[in-house]
Amino acid sequence: MTVEERLLKYVSYWTTSDENSTNIPSSKREFALAELLEEELNALHLSNVTLTDHCYVYGLLPATKGMESKKSVGFISHIDTAPDFNGKDVKPQIINNYDGGDVLLEGTGEYLKVSDFPTLSTLKGRTLITTDGTSLLGADDKAGVAEIITAIEEIIKENIPHGDIWVGFTPDEEIGAGPEFFDLDYFKADFAYTVDGDYEGEVAYENFNAASAVFDITGVNVHPGEAKGIMVNAALVACEIAGMLPESETPAETEGRQGFYHLTDMNGDVSHASLSYIIRDHDAALFNDRLDTLRSIEKNINVKYGPKTVDLTIKHSYDNMLSVIKDNMFIIDIAKKAIEQNGLEPISRPVRGGTDGARLSFMGLPCPNLGTGGYGFHGPFEHISVEAMHTATNIIKSIVQLV
Repeated sequence: MTVEERLLKYVSYWTTSDENSTNIPSSKREFALAELLEEELNALHLSNVTLTDHCYVYGLLPATKGMESKKSVGFISHIDTAPDFNGKDVKPQIINNYDGGDVLLEGTGEYLKVSDFPTLSTLKGRTLITTDGTSLLGADDKAGVAEIITAIEEIIKENIPHGDIWVGFTPDEEIGAGPEFFDLDYFKADFAYTVDGDYEGEVAYENFNAASAVFDITGVNVHPGEAKGIMVNAALVACEIAGMLPESETPAETEGRQGFYHLTDMNGDVSHASLSYIIRDHDAALFNDRLDTLRSIEKNINVKYGPKTVDLTIKHSYDNMLSVIKDNMFIIDIAKKAIEQNGLEPISRPVRGGTDGARLSFMGLPCPNLGTGGYGFHGPFEHISVEAMHTATNIIKSIVQLV
C-alpha cells in the first residue's frame, strides 16, 4: 500500500479529540483507528505490538542481525485530529498535476488561495490532496502515521540494515494529552522523532513554553436604578482585563520566536464572567514575565473592586524542548543529514506550538519533530502533496540507516 493510499484510508476515520473530556482517550472513537494500526503492525510482523487501554499503539521492528548494538530509534505520530474544525466525513479532493493556482473546494465553494498559502506555488506539477471545504483533512497527523508505517514496510521489503526501531501512535495530542500515558518503560528507544510538522525537510527542536490561564470574575448585581457605589459588572470587568493586555502581543500580531497572550474564550453577565487565555513564549524568562503580568492584573483588579472579585487559575502545559535537545544535538545532525540525502535543505524553525515530543523530551526521551509535508492544519484549507509524503517516508528510512 502506498503512503497516499494509507492517508486516504486513515482520514476516513473520525478521530476528533474532545477538549471537554477528562478521559484518555478523550473520545472512544479514537480506538477504531488505533485498532486498525494494531492490525497493520501485526501484519508487518513487528514484535511487541500492543494497543493499551488508553489508546496508545506500540510496535518494535527488531534490529537486523549484527546491528543489535546500534542505538534504538523511535518514530511517533498522533491519531487524533483537532477539535478546532469538523473532522467527520472527510471528503478529500485529489488534484493531479496541480497547476499552482487557487483551488476550488467543491463542498463549500471557497478557494484555497495561493495568496494565503504561498507554499502552494512550490507544489505546481505535483499531486495535491485537499479537503472539499466541509472538514479538515486530517493530514495532521495521519500523514505522519502513514509515513511511519510505509517507511517500516519499505525497510522490511528492501532489507535495509537497522538497529531496533520503535513506533508509537498516541491519542489526544491536539488537546495536549498525548504523552500522558506514554509508556517509556515499554517504548525503549534511546531517542525518537515525532513526525508531526509541516514543511518538507523540517526538523524542529524549539517550541513554545506554554500555559493556560482563566480569569474567573464574580460581580455584584443589584437593580440598575440603585446600583451606584454597589454594582460591580463582571462582564465589564472582563472587558477591562482584556484591555490591560498589549494589543500587539496576540497571535495575529506576532511571528517567529515572539510570544503572545491569546484570548480563546470569553463569556459572562453582570453576576459572573470568565476569560480563557493560552500563554506562549519561546524564551523561558519572558514566558514567566507574561505569567507575572497576569498575576499582577488579578491583584490590581481585586484592589480596585474588592477581594475575590477575580480568581486567576494558571495551568502549565509544556516547556521548550530546546533545553533538552541542546545536549543531544547528534539527533538533529542525523535528521539534517537524512534530509540532505533526499535532496532538500534542512529547515529548523521555532515551532509556534507544541508537540508530543516536547513533553516526551522532558520525560527522558529526546524527541525533535520532523515535517510531514502538509500545510494549513486545523481547518478547511489543510493540504498535502503525494510527493512530499514520499519524501518524508524516505527521510525516515535515511535516518534509520544513519543511526
